[in-house]
Amino acid sequence: MALKLSVVDQAPVHNGQSQSEALHSSTQLAQLCDILGYHRFWVAEHHDTASYSSSCPEVLISHIAQNTKNIRVGSGGIMLSHYSPLKVAELFRTLEALNPGRIDLGVGRAPGGTDITSQALAFPNQPRDPALYPQLLSDLSDFLHDSKSPSRNFHKVNASPIGAQAPELWTLGSSSGSVDLAAELGLGFVLALFIGTHSRPTDIIQRYKKLFRPNGNGAEKAQAIISVACLCADSKEEAAYLAAPNMYWKVMAFRHGIRESIRSPEEALNLYRKLSPSDQDYYQTTLDTVISGTATECRTEIEQLAGRYDVDEVMLVNVVYDFADRCASYSKLMAEFTGLNPTTAI
Repeated sequence: MALKLSVVDQAPVHNGQSQSEALHSSTQLAQLCDILGYHRFWVAEHHDTASYSSSCPEVLISHIAQNTKNIRVGSGGIMLSHYSPLKVAELFRTLEALNPGRIDLGVGRAPGGTDITSQALAFPNQPRDPALYPQLLSDLSDFLHDSKSPSRNFHKVNASPIGAQAPELWTLGSSSGSVDLAAELGLGFVLALFIGTHSRPTDIIQRYKKLFRPNGNGAEKAQAIISVACLCADSKEEAAYLAAPNMYWKVMAFRHGIRESIRSPEEALNLYRKLSPSDQDYYQTTLDTVISGTATECRTEIEQLAGRYDVDEVMLVNVVYDFADRCASYSKLMAEFTGLNPTTAI
């Protein structure tokens, strides 16, 4: 299969689960994706969010890596503005030492929660100025790769385990904001098309590839991935039905600041009918960004999108009410790409 398929897992809390149980569902999904032949399984970071359970992706990554065999495991991503670059480097060098050749470190500048949550994470200090992010990312890359930059105040500090290999380092962005930085530092870049409904022209990836300069720390050549929302079902109508809980959640979270639990499709659709016309429009616009339908329809859209952005890897994310529907979606899609019989349970 020329096009690599990977997964971004937001560790959603499914029907009737506790957040603790949802972490085990993430592990189970990773095991399924490992069996099916997905290339990577990345875990997101969210804080103080009832619907998502992964606030410590580095811990979940360790558990998943130890319970899978072949799939690469990583973060999508670590919200670097909250943390010390040295500490993040040591965490992921340790993960790489324990799971050689299988660990990815994806980092982003978003907070992964509300403003008050960011203040709590920074306490007793204040949240970092967003303008510091380029320096944080540069220091992280230096610590990971034992680069002794004379301009850095910490050039005598060695990240442990000393002598350990560095994981692959990727920058995440939902627009063109991180492209120049990723290219300058010689890092991989992931364009998150599933975040927001704004336009992301294909020249974002073209610019990254044009500006990319290897610096001895990261990749030797430009590596670009797109990540998209994708929900595979037996029909377009069923996929829209299964997507309703996440679409309603996004309306409430991004337009009203309410981060509630994931509702059932029936409840989400009933509440949709009571939304204002502008909220209904946002719901439909968000749904239009989801690749959805039968396995054949989804494959066609994925291949066309990968061609337009000129990438050879696509990361897929979906959030639904029932865990079995998520497993079925990933199973049916991979079966379409490989011709194998779909597997919906481990």
